[in-house]
Amino acid sequence: MSGETGHKTRDPLGGPAKGARRFGSWLTTRSVARQVFLLQLVLVVLLVAAAVVAIVVQAQRDTMTDARHRTIAAAQSFAHAPGLVKALESDFPTVELQPLAEGARQAAGIDALIVYELDGITLTHSDPTQLGKHVIGPYAEAAAGRPFTRTFQGALGLSVVSAAPVRDAQGDVVAIVSAAVTVEKVRDSVDQQLPVFLGSAAAALALVALGTGLVSQRLRRQTHGLGPAEMTRMYDHHDAVLHAVREGVLITGRDNRLLLANDEARRLLDLPPDAEGRPVSDLGLDASLATLLASDRIATDEVHLAADRLLALNKRVTLPPGGQRGSVVTLRDTTELRSLSGRAEVARERLTLLYDAGVRIGTTLDVVRTAEELAEVATSGFADVVTVELLDPVLRGDEPAGASTELRRTAIAGLTEDHPLYPSGDLIRFVPGTPVDTSVTEGRSVVVTDLASSAGWRAQDEERARRILHYGIHSLAVVPLRARGVVLGVANFWRSGASTPFSDEDLSFAEELTTRAAVSIDNARRYTREHTMAVTLQRSLMPRSLPDEPTLDVASRYLPAESGVGGDWFDVIPLPGARVALVVGDVVGHGLHAAATMGRLRIAVHNFSALDLSPDELIWRLDELVALLDVQEESAEDWGETITGATCLCVVYDSVSGEVAVATAGHLPPAVIRPDGGVEFLESPVSPPLGLGAGMPVETTRTTLPEGSRLVLYTDGLLEDRTRDPDESLDALREALTGPDHTPEETCASVIDTMLPTGSGDDVALLVARVRRMAPDQVAEWDVPRDPAAVSPVRNACARKLAEWGLEDIGFGTELILSELITNAVRYGLEPIRVRLLHGTSLVCEVSDGSSTAPYIRRASDTDEGGRGLFLVAQYAEKWGTRYSPRGKTIWASQAIGPDAGPDLDALGEDDILSQWDDVEL
Repeated sequence: MSGETGHKTRDPLGGPAKGARRFGSWLTTRSVARQVFLLQLVLVVLLVAAAVVAIVVQAQRDTMTDARHRTIAAAQSFAHAPGLVKALESDFPTVELQPLAEGARQAAGIDALIVYELDGITLTHSDPTQLGKHVIGPYAEAAAGRPFTRTFQGALGLSVVSAAPVRDAQGDVVAIVSAAVTVEKVRDSVDQQLPVFLGSAAAALALVALGTGLVSQRLRRQTHGLGPAEMTRMYDHHDAVLHAVREGVLITGRDNRLLLANDEARRLLDLPPDAEGRPVSDLGLDASLATLLASDRIATDEVHLAADRLLALNKRVTLPPGGQRGSVVTLRDTTELRSLSGRAEVARERLTLLYDAGVRIGTTLDVVRTAEELAEVATSGFADVVTVELLDPVLRGDEPAGASTELRRTAIAGLTEDHPLYPSGDLIRFVPGTPVDTSVTEGRSVVVTDLASSAGWRAQDEERARRILHYGIHSLAVVPLRARGVVLGVANFWRSGASTPFSDEDLSFAEELTTRAAVSIDNARRYTREHTMAVTLQRSLMPRSLPDEPTLDVASRYLPAESGVGGDWFDVIPLPGARVALVVGDVVGHGLHAAATMGRLRIAVHNFSALDLSPDELIWRLDELVALLDVQEESAEDWGETITGATCLCVVYDSVSGEVAVATAGHLPPAVIRPDGGVEFLESPVSPPLGLGAGMPVETTRTTLPEGSRLVLYTDGLLEDRTRDPDESLDALREALTGPDHTPEETCASVIDTMLPTGSGDDVALLVARVRRMAPDQVAEWDVPRDPAAVSPVRNACARKLAEWGLEDIGFGTELILSELITNAVRYGLEPIRVRLLHGTSLVCEVSDGSSTAPYIRRASDTDEGGRGLFLVAQYAEKWGTRYSPRGKTIWASQAIGPDAGPDLDALGEDDILSQWDDVEL
């Protein structure tokens, strides 16, 4: 009875009693009761510990709250004590207040009761050594009339301090009362309660442990001492595996009878209620599935059909209770999984296709190519055949005027050469009621799942429709290409052969695909429009043909940039005196602004050339003009890009002397190909681009060229190569120009082929001119003394030279022109005076002198006696003008050569005309 009744006895060896040994053995076993006991014990210990901590924290909080209440009550009570204000106004307030403050402090049970003035001087303190000292603490709020409570480090240490203002009869704050309790005192109060808390917790823990032990002992008896592993296996087998899992389980015996089937297996196989115990062949299963269940074959993830379900089956051999050999079969429904997997795969492919569309569609700013890219992308995983039809205005770059069913087939993909559809490039007029007509007019997508039964689609062309169906195409989806609310065309997606017809999900994808493509097509359309406008503008501003100069053999090339029209330009401008100006320029940027800027600069150069300016003065005036235009554009409300940064090169060739004068504004130097094939660059002093000269003078480089030399002017697009630096590019150009003598046309072709074999990202202007000199017998010169008597001999000499050249028919007019010009030079000019005749395609008379003033035409009154010679010069000459040089000026007049040259004297009406004009000799 000793072990059962709890009496303790000692064994002969002095060991514990038998009951104690049984209890220890119970603790060491891995039973459910032991685990429950330990778990409950741990939870109780944690709860008790948490309760003790909570009580201690609450006690500390309550004590601190009590300290605040006591200090604020003590401070306010003393601040309102009768006679306090009177004591403060006395001569020795500390003597009167110190005993009262100490009495109040002791009565309130606080550590300090301090009275201090507004300037912080202590009047009372529990520590006499602090009297008269300046208090340190946040008393500003109390001084402002607001009581407060704080915890801070003071003279007594870390304390809970409350302060209250002392007011006089008028309500003004005259002093501050502060009451303090040290935190250490608060902690001592809590520590005194701690043993009670710990004792209560220990008692509670002991009672709970005893109760938990009793409950655990009863649980052990009810579970028969089973361990967790045995109980887990039992419950997993009967509940979790057989009923809770979403997988069917079948157990069959050696005689192929069904021993066990869980709920999921009954549902998947639609088994009868009495299926357990029956042979598997009598369960109404599919023949292949019944054969597998009755065999000894092992199966892994085999798919079998059961009614309308696809089941993944696994079979393993096992030994069920009783020792009879059997098998375990698990079933998993994969019907929905396979469907979801298929849809997920389709969605993944569609996302990949959309990504490819974003990368592949719109790689160029070409409308046709963009439509072809859409067709190519869509046939790579969505449709078997794709056709794209666009409105004609879209192809031209214009804005569509409205919805139209007259579309041009622009792209086809996915068809063989013998396809029955309309070929690319055809203009198709879709009849009303067809899917394309509906899509365009109503602005919505249309799906035809079965083309054979679609009367509207067949109405377009019965014969062609029959051939399309015979070709194997059976389904169509038409989606409008719409951007910014405007229909640009349609995309037709066709499916043929074994492909499934289009569905609503397919239509959503097609709409998203065409939406992206429509934006790219619209961007290309707008670029085409701007590009066409820029090209038109540029062609209207560029020289349509080069002048036929007898002293120059000229060829040119202009290559627009791949990205659009640029601002490179060139020009050949005939000048008086058998001279020619060759000009090239480069405007920064591309597009309309660059083309317009090029035209403005070219016109400005023509205007300045009409003034017969030297190259350096022309560049200087052009720089001033660019700076002025930039200022005007920047000040305008709709100002755009500026011109600053454009470059220009001007070369003037004199065919009489063979001299060239070169002036540049930030442009590359011209190249000279000598007759022997050698190449050199006419390096000129560095000059900034146009608009950046800031009024600085432009220097001119002058040199004389042998006859037959070739001048090569170009823009930087010819040298554009990111793989080499500019010096290497110039060396490559030198090498391309070096070689045997070629015509300018051959030189242009050779240079372009060598320097730009694959095209250029920038536009290129190239001008090549072979120079020739006027023959010596085409030039006649005379020096004229400054003597009126010298006019007649020179005029006679000129008449003889005209007769020698066979120009007697214009002799009278030439003599008149020379007489007037030489007379003016002798009268009003300075020496040296020189006369020169140039016989080329026209006759040029030049009179030079050392002065810088020139005559001009003005109206004359009836009383003026001066001859009207300059007006006659203007009538007999085809053109006339004045040019200046460092040595003076030259007045020139050009006359046409031929039998009909010269003015009609009978039609002039000299008596009326000459009376209104006179020349002023300056």
